[in-house]
Amino acid sequence: MKDEFKTGQIIEGIITGIKPYGAFVKIDDHTTGLIHISEISDEFVRDIEYFVSQGEKVIAKVIDIDEDRTQLRLSLKALNYSHRKKRKVQVEDKKRPLLPKNVIGFESIKEVLPSWLKARKKEMVKVDLQHALLTEDILSYQEEVSKVHRMIHDKTGKGNDYVGWVDWANTYDKDEYARVKAAAKKIQDQAEVLLVVGIGGSYLGARAAIEMIQGQYSNNKLEIIYVGNTFSSTSIVRTLNYIKDKEVAVNVISKSGTTTETALAFRLIRQFMEEKYGDDAKDRIYATTDKDSGLLKPLADLKGYETFVIPNDIGGRFSVITPVGLLPIAAAGIDVDALMKGLEQATLDFNNDDLNENPAYVYAVARRMLEKEGKVAEMFVSYEPQLVFLAEWWKQLFGESEGKEDKGLLPTSVNNSTDLHSVGQFVQEGSKILFETVVTVKNPMEDMIFPTDEGDIDQLDYLAGKSLHWVNQKAFEGTLEAHVVTGKVPNIILEIDAMDAYNFGYLVYFFFKALAMSVYMLDVNPFDQPGVEVYKRNMFRLLGKK
Repeated sequence: MKDEFKTGQIIEGIITGIKPYGAFVKIDDHTTGLIHISEISDEFVRDIEYFVSQGEKVIAKVIDIDEDRTQLRLSLKALNYSHRKKRKVQVEDKKRPLLPKNVIGFESIKEVLPSWLKARKKEMVKVDLQHALLTEDILSYQEEVSKVHRMIHDKTGKGNDYVGWVDWANTYDKDEYARVKAAAKKIQDQAEVLLVVGIGGSYLGARAAIEMIQGQYSNNKLEIIYVGNTFSSTSIVRTLNYIKDKEVAVNVISKSGTTTETALAFRLIRQFMEEKYGDDAKDRIYATTDKDSGLLKPLADLKGYETFVIPNDIGGRFSVITPVGLLPIAAAGIDVDALMKGLEQATLDFNNDDLNENPAYVYAVARRMLEKEGKVAEMFVSYEPQLVFLAEWWKQLFGESEGKEDKGLLPTSVNNSTDLHSVGQFVQEGSKILFETVVTVKNPMEDMIFPTDEGDIDQLDYLAGKSLHWVNQKAFEGTLEAHVVTGKVPNIILEIDAMDAYNFGYLVYFFFKALAMSVYMLDVNPFDQPGVEVYKRNMFRLLGKK
């Protein structure tokens, strides 16, 4: 950094966080800055957000360099440039557009400011409540939302030891991230099959990402098999038989090392690997676990496995954005840089308590409003088979987070149009206990035009010339009308642009933020899962564990 930045230099950056004492600025991937409140303006500064906002691009002067922490001390007032006047316009307009990258200098800023204020940032997740049958005004919850938003970001709510995901996009270990990508490349070179050994959040996020992004029948040369998530003897034995003549790598994922399903499977797999590869087995086994404690960490150190850290302040169901999810996702050949960019953008976009601007909070409030109206279940609906495991991940995220103290919505899921021929009957005419949250995709991965057929014996020529995605969209629209208009079942629509790595990273943070808001509104701890321990105690007693 010493060679890159000098005192007195004028630099450009993005505001990534605001505290009572100052504003944090991201300069590049390795350098951050702090604008202390005393360096914001020559005017009295009561509220920093009156001058700058989260996600805003600013131009500032370097007034000092802290080389040990790769952080710059920055000043706005040293440029004798009043942000306050422009912030007054922005606050009134309630728009916070990102500035064009090619704009440098104060004269050009003054010239294009009016067009910036008219611009709208692209919504990566569009929330449509037109069909939600709500009887209250979403905006009537603004005061409560603002209170919970501060609770999340000030880390003062229940379970606040586990909110590391909130700013993970700005705080993750870059060196470990590089090791994750290097290990993923090594796995691709050494194996035909990667066994991902884990349960719950230790595998669901990775599987959701890989299946959403790559879809069915991908050309990925590395086959990924998920094990350690069941006690099924048939499943375990058949997996071991299937891989016996293949080149294998293993990623075992467990914070404590004591999760029985995972530990049982890993002992069998470890012994298989040692018998197959001898001393070289250690170079094919990668452990993602606690940094210091638990049973897996000392075993990994003893055996010589490469290890990756599960952060102490991020719970399992939020861990897909850490090495827990990133190693298998990268090994599958997915661009994790794009995933993290999506996460970073969502972190900026959703650090905003305004219900006019934050779709994650709109979704969160709508869930609580529908629960107030008597709904007891939320059904995650998709029309793409590759989103099935996104739904499974979503069910754990919401089920473990809000299902406690006799509160919360039961999360369930269907994949249409397949399930319209089964569960669809209940949704249409069964008891009115649920609402649907439908995730639609604007741009599918693949599409084709439906052909004509001589004689039209199957009587499908009315579809000739139409795309398959168009047909799928009409199935969704017809179902929406049937369920909402005829069946009186509320529907929340979430539209994403595409099923790619960037959109996945963005979408998971959308759900993280919506989850935290929604569950704090119930006044329960979103980050523990005490009920899970009940079955474990009974099982251990029956198994004879001392």
